Amino acid sequence: MAAIPETVFLFDVDNTLLDNDGVRADLAAHLASAFGPAAADRYWAILEELRVELGYVDYLGALQRYRLDALNDPRLLLMSAFLIDYPFADRVYPGALQALAHARQSGPTVILSDGDVVFQPRKVQRSGLWHVVEGRVLIYIHKELMLDDLQRCHPAQHYVMVDDKLRILTAMKAVLGSRLTTVFVRQGHYAFDAQVVQSLPPADVTIEAIGDLARHDLASLRAAA
Repeated sequence: MAAIPETVFLFDVDNTLLDNDGVRADLAAHLASAFGPAAADRYWAILEELRVELGYVDYLGALQRYRLDALNDPRLLLMSAFLIDYPFADRVYPGALQALAHARQSGPTVILSDGDVVFQPRKVQRSGLWHVVEGRVLIYIHKELMLDDLQRCHPAQHYVMVDDKLRILTAMKAVLGSRLTTVFVRQGHYAFDAQVVQSLPPADVTIEAIGDLARHDLASLRAAA
């Protein structure tokens, strides 16, 4: 049997490795241009309804529900193509690939993300991130509740979790304790939600951009836990 790695590095995707706020802005511009402001507003309202129901953002699910309001609109087919064929590789953050390569020198890198079963894997594949982590991809509905499964799939003595959501890092830390080093990346709108950030304990390590990890002493991360 293969030896259990000393450290496994876990990376979120949206607004951690990939600028999902930028993807959302492009989609908003496309919807307003192709469908008009009223239809775009309706889509965003449905998307938020689904986020509350499901616990993650389901772009394609919102499109399916929007379709119930516009069964005869052929433009919906083009809207789905915009999402499926989006050039996600162009939205990978500068320095993200270098950060993954740097971490890989010290242990396996794993993508640990929330999302649906179709669009989120498509995003990881088309961005090239799936290939970079050699297929080690886990996508759950609530990843902070799936830590037993994570440890079964990728056992390790220690974990490092890199995420833009301090809430997720805090929840994972409560379970794994000193076996987890939390790295908070201040990118994207969640990372700058002052009310949420101020209400939670700080992460073990905070960086301003994912590229900063490529210059970080990885040996010190375990001690930071």
